[in-house]
Amino acid sequence: MKAVFLDSLTLGNDVDLSPIERVTGGFTCHERTPPEQVLARIRGFDTVLVNKVVLGREHFEACPELKTIAVVATGLNNIDQAAAREHGVRVMNVTNYGRSTVAQHTMALILALATRLMDYNRDVRDGRWGKSDMFCLMDHPIMELEGKTLGIVGFGDLGQGVAERARAFGMNVVLGCRPGQTPGEVDGYPRVPLDELLAQADVLSLHCLLTEGTRNLIGKRELSLMKLTALLINTSRGGLVDEMALADALRAGRIAGAGFDVLTEEPPRNGNPLLAEDIPNLIVTPHSAWASREARQRIVGITAANLASAQN
Repeated sequence: MKAVFLDSLTLGNDVDLSPIERVTGGFTCHERTPPEQVLARIRGFDTVLVNKVVLGREHFEACPELKTIAVVATGLNNIDQAAAREHGVRVMNVTNYGRSTVAQHTMALILALATRLMDYNRDVRDGRWGKSDMFCLMDHPIMELEGKTLGIVGFGDLGQGVAERARAFGMNVVLGCRPGQTPGEVDGYPRVPLDELLAQADVLSLHCLLTEGTRNLIGKRELSLMKLTALLINTSRGGLVDEMALADALRAGRIAGAGFDVLTEEPPRNGNPLLAEDIPNLIVTPHSAWASREARQRIVGITAANLASAQN
């Protein structure tokens, strides 16, 4: 196996890549690869490892020796999968590596918003507590999670992890139908039509992939169906939510808050409606929900196993 890793720095510089090295017998590693250098760097290799580097039809046509693409992530939107199939290139990805860390981040966003953690911290730093005529500040309404309904859309490994942790806080978990799904019961949880879930959820958390069917799954109409006191969480994919509609809804108080770890453009070099400074009770983190060292090292191990299976 002659392998090259095009963007190893996307896994950080603190992970041990030796499991992949042992499987491949040694590989060429580039921390970053700009688009104009991709073709030159993959020529002569039968195996290419990537995270976010785009591989398209032109690469497969120019490199008939290419047999395997190992994506060190779950999403495959950077790979032209149709062209890969046409050229007999096997595409592998990594799943079920981030259950604990993504669920932890999701709950952190929910807790921070429900307790108005950022607002109270800002009040203290601005000196408002020191000027208070009482022993405490109570200017921002706090939501107690116990007994509240958590709506989850997307009940794969990550959604299941969030459900487990939410139940530990005493929340009631209800699933929502994605396009093409039908109501019923899944692993003991009720799954209801999305509109029905929007009306009853105190917190709505998204954990589905971005497809043409889920793009702008939550838009102006859907936001209008949510409770005024509801929170919206997205640690899945940018594009699941109409960002301008959400910004408008938060400004108008049509929902109480939102926590996002993903945006439609990452990094947001051209700005984003959710980065405006006048949006209340919004937390945006930089696609970091997956990035614990434990999860990133787990990606390495799963990728090594994928590559080993490709040789059998």
